[in-house]
Amino acid sequence: MLSRSDIFGYTPAKEFSKSVAYFSMEFAIDQSLKIYSGGLGFLAGSHMRSAYELKQNLVGVGMLWKYGYYDQVRAINGTMKVDYVQKYYSFLTDTGIVFPVEVHSAVVYVKAYLLKPDVFGSAPIFLLSTDIEQNDSISRTITNRLYDANESTRIAQSIVLGIGGAKLMDILNLQTDIYHMNEGHALPLCFYLYSKYASMAEVKKRVVFTTHTPEEAGNEQHDFDLLSKMSFFNGIADSEIRKILNEKGSRLNYTLSALRFAKIANGVSEMHGEVSREMWSGFEGICEITSITNSQNKKYWKDDILEEAYEANEDKALLARKKEMKKALFKIVADQSGKIFDENVLTLVWARRYAGYKRADMITADAKRFEKLLNNTEFPIQIIWAGKPYPEDYSAIDTFNNLFWKTLNNPKIAVLTGYELGLSAALKKGSDVWLNNPRLYREASGTSGMTAAMNGSVNFSIPDGWIPEFAVHGENSFVIEPADRKIPVHEQDVIECDRMLEMLEKEILPTYYKKPKTWAKIMKNGMKDVSPAFESGRMAKEYYNRLFNVDVRVLVDAD
Repeated sequence: MLSRSDIFGYTPAKEFSKSVAYFSMEFAIDQSLKIYSGGLGFLAGSHMRSAYELKQNLVGVGMLWKYGYYDQVRAINGTMKVDYVQKYYSFLTDTGIVFPVEVHSAVVYVKAYLLKPDVFGSAPIFLLSTDIEQNDSISRTITNRLYDANESTRIAQSIVLGIGGAKLMDILNLQTDIYHMNEGHALPLCFYLYSKYASMAEVKKRVVFTTHTPEEAGNEQHDFDLLSKMSFFNGIADSEIRKILNEKGSRLNYTLSALRFAKIANGVSEMHGEVSREMWSGFEGICEITSITNSQNKKYWKDDILEEAYEANEDKALLARKKEMKKALFKIVADQSGKIFDENVLTLVWARRYAGYKRADMITADAKRFEKLLNNTEFPIQIIWAGKPYPEDYSAIDTFNNLFWKTLNNPKIAVLTGYELGLSAALKKGSDVWLNNPRLYREASGTSGMTAAMNGSVNFSIPDGWIPEFAVHGENSFVIEPADRKIPVHEQDVIECDRMLEMLEKEILPTYYKKPKTWAKIMKNGMKDVSPAFESGRMAKEYYNRLFNVDVRVLVDAD
């Protein structure tokens, strides 16, 4: 059996001695370990890296996805294609641990692998797989791919992560003071703990919860009877579940249930904390919801040469390095699109998950004005789009494809595939402007702009998520004034598109070309203001101080 020293390889610091198991469906640790989809994984990966740097007593618990999320490639005509390719990882340690978990009243065997800290510089992470010979063909598919579209498979994945992960901590005899759920996917661990302690109060002492979804409708829920049939409740009678969760409806909401099990929860920005408190305020028995703003690991994301120029306050070296990073990005652009970009031209990037509310194509909505923007020879611009939609989000895939066709013959615009850690880093290092234009209140935090700022890319954003805590218009960012939320959504889009283009035409482009010293100052202010406030070392400390170490914040009946 693995010892604590085998797992950690370091002695946890005294100030972080409370032992924590961090449950997440995805972790973005390294480009080579494809077990993540996007922002949730990027956040978890940075948390694990900072936990390692701070020597925290924290282990990750996740899933070893056989096919990863998916490979974003191109069809024969250049449009987007979803592909699934089996992944192999020689750097994972086979723990030799195989144990049973009940799924749909049948035994499913789970195998545990370990990503040791010294592989990528992260806290240790246990990854669970059902793709082993002890299982039948159906059970082996549970860990095939992240966020499987099949409802029963999704439920089974939560059971393996939650119950399987909690059970693994017991098998390892790894003392666990706190179980941290990064989103509601691991909810079954609460039922495992309730079975173990037969006390809601005892569960509340041990569970904390981070919510990432700012809309009630966007939080995962399933039919109560289906969950019961799937063994989601770890053998606890339905009547007992309804009693402890005060659940009377036909569907179980993961987030609401987690808020009732946890001693304390958090949103992932100050704005999201406010939205979450308002969203769940009408429900009984929930815990306090505070906020801990998401952050990213600077050591992993920053460019060392750019950082040296910034610290030496050498504008010439700073701008020269930025052009070098743009050249590196433009090699990727040329390889994928056959288009040669110019490092002397302002380059704007929109890169994140394609989703309707994120409005990837909003900048193109006014076709005549967009064409005029592209044809401005005094203030030229280059634009890059990148991002992965959910593989079954056909509307978002259509957005990708429409942008591809719309921009195919324009040498100043490129639509890239393969938005993973590697491409994400290249885009942040090679962009001048990082565009973020979701509908207001729809983005819980959004962290891509943080790592862009660390690399001298200037945020151009709607004031959503983390942006109000960071942005000062014209000093470290450019902020798009939101339209009145009371008017119809399509009218909001028109107004915000107009304001976006106006700011590009009248403020951003003229500053870049006519006032290089001012532009360098804005870049440097962004680099200064983003760290340490939005560096994940701050965040990892806050989780200990504001979540893990707090006492139970709700009154519970004595059991």
